[in-house]
Amino acid sequence: MERLCRFPSARYAGGMEYRVRVEKVRLKFSAAHMATFGGEMEPLHGHNYAVTIEVTGTLTDDAWVIDFGMLKRAGRTVCDELDHKFLLQRESPLLEIDEGVSNWKVRLGERGFVLPKRDVAPLPLDNTTAERLAEYFIARVKADLGFDGVSNLTSISVGVEEAPGQAGWATDSF
Repeated sequence: MERLCRFPSARYAGGMEYRVRVEKVRLKFSAAHMATFGGEMEPLHGHNYAVTIEVTGTLTDDAWVIDFGMLKRAGRTVCDELDHKFLLQRESPLLEIDEGVSNWKVRLGERGFVLPKRDVAPLPLDNTTAERLAEYFIARVKADLGFDGVSNLTSISVGVEEAPGQAGWATDSF
């Protein structure tokens, strides 16, 4: 008797959760920052960041969770905006931040910097840790893709790697 190997039909897909991941190809950016920790500010330094975006959900009628290209484009948009910028944590409770006409002034205690506006990405974050940057990516990717009202997606996770083997992750549900 011949045994047939068949793909499960759509009726089985409803109970499964599927995951789509995009990473590496142009989901990278280089940026400078000074995270704060324990009331202190790190020295000004930079990273070559790499971003991973995962979306989980059930399959659509076309057997997709989400189009890879859409997810990559949304992630690349954010990477391109942050590339070669100073990442400024606008909501920091520790930093004194003044926005000028052509520059940003950032101070903590005796340390201070004046940065040209064109070189700064002011972010609505309290700190520029990898975890907070992952959270920022989630908000931006969800907004860029118009995830509101999408019924098959259950979660989005973003990892922001500062160096090989050193990443911060955040996850949000839909």
